[in-house]
Amino acid sequence: MKTKLVIYLILLSLIVAVAWFAVRQQPKKVHRIRNTRVAWQQPADLDRNVKTLKYTRHAKCRMGCRQISEEEVKEILKDGAINNDKTDPKDRPCPTYALEGYTRQDRQHVRIVFAQCETETRVVTCIDLDREFPCHCN
Repeated sequence: MKTKLVIYLILLSLIVAVAWFAVRQQPKKVHRIRNTRVAWQQPADLDRNVKTLKYTRHAKCRMGCRQISEEEVKEILKDGAINNDKTDPKDRPCPTYALEGYTRQDRQHVRIVFAQCETETRVVTCIDLDREFPCHCN
């Protein structure tokens, strides 16, 4: 009788240990977009509530080629998913964040890269993930 109880306690301990280990090994929730891992976690230092955005000359050119409006850029900043593979929070002089999503107006699948500096947030570039556009930006 005592031997059975010891065996049950050992088995129960093993089951609890395996369950605990399995829970600890759970991967982050990810969403696949064109074979790219996009984590839905938001880095703590990304501020999505910026008052003004500055656009680099390159970003304005890419926006023109790809027909992406400033309003669409703002909605991706607000609601887009962070692509951790294309994001570099240690980038210098400012951390860069690649956000992806679909625009509300024309359902365009885009990636927009933002550089978030201490005093301003810049739009670095805009990419349409589904279509190629002829564009000659320097």
